[in-house]
Amino acid sequence: MTESTAQGTGVAPENACPIAPVVDIVFSRWTTPVLWTLNEYGRQRFVELERRIATITPKVLTQRLRQLERDGLVVRTYHAEVPPRVEYEISELGRSLSPLFATLADWSPNLDKVERARRAYDARTGGR
Repeated sequence: MTESTAQGTGVAPENACPIAPVVDIVFSRWTTPVLWTLNEYGRQRFVELERRIATITPKVLTQRLRQLERDGLVVRTYHAEVPPRVEYEISELGRSLSPLFATLADWSPNLDKVERARRAYDARTGGR
């Protein structure tokens, strides 16, 4: 067996979990808040996104928007005005993720159970 296959399965590690590439694209840091904001509030200018996602830095927002545009999840529109105006909106491909986000939102009440499980675990293990 080669290093490129999962031990004993004959499956390359990148193929062992078919949703891993989706998770890498959709759930990388800051992607979800950007896509959710664009889906929820529609077309936004950079400064509007920056205000709505208050904890993101301008540098990181720029990087994330470029990656999302490259991935086809966001559309960037440049308006040749004085001063120039740039707007971002979620693409049809990005909008196709709405059911996934809705399902995750439906699951979010379970976060209380996760927190209780964490506290119980930490109490049992001494926080290790």
